[in-house]
Amino acid sequence: MYTEQFDPADAGLVALEATGLGKRYRRGWALEECAFRLPAGRICGLVGPNGAGKSTLMSLATGVSGPSAGTLRVFGGDPRGGRARRQVGYLAQSKPLYPRLSVADTLRMGRELNGDSWDQRRAEAIVRGGNIPFHARAGSLSGGQRTRLALALCFGKRPRMLLLDEPMADLDPLVRHEMTGVLMAEAAESGTTVVMSTHTLPELEGVCDYLLVLAGGRVRLAGEADELAWAHSLVTGALPAPGAAGPLDGHTVVEATTSGRQFTAMVRREGPLAPGPTWTVAEPSMEQLLLAYLRAPEAPPLLTPSATPPAPTPLAAKDHAA
Repeated sequence: MYTEQFDPADAGLVALEATGLGKRYRRGWALEECAFRLPAGRICGLVGPNGAGKSTLMSLATGVSGPSAGTLRVFGGDPRGGRARRQVGYLAQSKPLYPRLSVADTLRMGRELNGDSWDQRRAEAIVRGGNIPFHARAGSLSGGQRTRLALALCFGKRPRMLLLDEPMADLDPLVRHEMTGVLMAEAAESGTTVVMSTHTLPELEGVCDYLLVLAGGRVRLAGEADELAWAHSLVTGALPAPGAAGPLDGHTVVEATTSGRQFTAMVRREGPLAPGPTWTVAEPSMEQLLLAYLRAPEAPPLLTPSATPPAPTPLAAKDHAA
């Protein structure tokens, strides 16, 4: 029986750390010069358009493939090593299950494959929470039930980090909300670090406390969700007269649109930014912030201090160049 519990002290560790990370395929670079840190114990939203490199990053983190340049570390180790593989769970959108196996046989398979690290009680509790018959075949389950069974396999493994590649994309909104609740409750109880890739941006609000945004194979945003939101303002108002000072002066404009004499801009504040006689200033929602960066790939990237890896030492830089 599994007895080891997630150590709360792991919250001070780094779950994922990339330095100069790159992955090249025949068609070109899927990831290039990526550098970021993800502290352990966070629920991280991995966001980006199709082809941004999200699935490639997850493939590297699971050890399925290796980098073409730079390094990626999972809890300080090589993802391709046995120790790292045992610490990582992965769930794809397709939720691959053997359709002819019963639910009970599926969990038995999880126990056989994971040995002493398997937590049968937790896996069964997740299944029972959805009133899924243990004698039912996996192929006969609804989409929500298959997702619940797949999550039971993931959490039964007791991973320190769980990678989710859009596992809720094929569910209706009600079931998706239910499964997200199951995921968050299990992650909170076990202290599991979660990296969740999704295109449904509104769902990240109130769920993810960390963000990693990729576009064009590069990191655009990374860090605590509230810190990233606090660093930006959504400014709306009338365009200033030609030559007159405006509210955007001295700040980094991520994205700006105009309609007649009115403008709306996502601004990275470089100092105080207060409402004025012809404009308003508001804190952006997570969806507004993410969309602005996804629509403006030329905007300079931003990483909070916790997401910024340390600068390489001269010796490390020399070894990397070699």
